[in-house]
Amino acid sequence: MATQSIEREVAAPRADDLRLVFFGSDTSGRCRRVEGFIAQVLQRRHNHDTFTVVPVSQEKQPDLFERFGIEHVPTLVVVEDNRVRCKLTLPRSCREIEMFLSPWLR
Repeated sequence: MATQSIEREVAAPRADDLRLVFFGSDTSGRCRRVEGFIAQVLQRRHNHDTFTVVPVSQEKQPDLFERFGIEHVPTLVVVEDNRVRCKLTLPRSCREIEMFLSPWLR
């Protein structure tokens, strides 16, 4: 996916859209594990339609890493009303991700 289209995904088309931006690496086992944690949290709480999950690859979009000030992978960023609302660096569990996303979960 081209950087411009990723940037369009990160910046929500409507102001009330929620984006969960997943900054990761294509070669990191920890990032793959966190992808699974995200899926579990959203499935368990029936929130698949709450967020648009936008994966951003460190190898393919390093400019977005710089723009968002991402220094470690994996990092989760919630973008609401086209603004960064919160950031979670190096999540370790489903529980930690669930607590991070709790303001938006049902």
